[in-house]
Amino acid sequence: MDLVTSALGLLVLLPAICVIALAIAIHSGKPIFFRQKRLGQNGREFHLLKFRTMVTEKNGPGLTRDGDARVTRIGRWLRKRKLDELPQLFNVLKGEMSLVGPRPDLEEFWAQANVEDRRVLELTPGVTGAASLAFCDEERLLAQVPTEQLASFYIQEVLPQKARLDSEYAARATFRSDCGILLQTVLLPLLQRQSVEREVIEREINEQISEQ
Repeated sequence: MDLVTSALGLLVLLPAICVIALAIAIHSGKPIFFRQKRLGQNGREFHLLKFRTMVTEKNGPGLTRDGDARVTRIGRWLRKRKLDELPQLFNVLKGEMSLVGPRPDLEEFWAQANVEDRRVLELTPGVTGAASLAFCDEERLLAQVPTEQLASFYIQEVLPQKARLDSEYAARATFRSDCGILLQTVLLPLLQRQSVEREVIEREINEQISEQ
């Protein structure tokens, strides 16, 4: 399913990918793509591929939130619609990722996670997944966290919840449920609907922020 769908997806989306690449080149210059080392299945590193949405000359944390000055104008448009993730179909085609699975994260974050949460690394990372849908407004949530607490808050509060959601989903995943995840991912930027689970998580995150 991963190989066939990613190959067909790249074929169908090739015109859109070319248009996006041209727009980035015109408005932001090169490079067009962003490559970053992430942890894949069983902790193996691979290079995650995205369209570049940030300026190249500014350094900063490995987390992005609303209002981040590093994000370009066209980058904000792409990120809002999740179009910056399209090049990850190449990662799927190479076998480094699956269409549905836990989002791959940075080694610096997983290095500080507990053993139970790290068990989710046994799974093949995905372009989208249960936690991706639940935390689709992650950048807006993180914007409420003080800069100096951003990394620790993500590691202590957000990462464990993501690991739990993805592990629970993997235990009951079926072909039909994977198709449902993919369909929700496609429709989410258009409909902007929030599931009950996302609302609960957002409320919990906001409570944690207010306590700090």
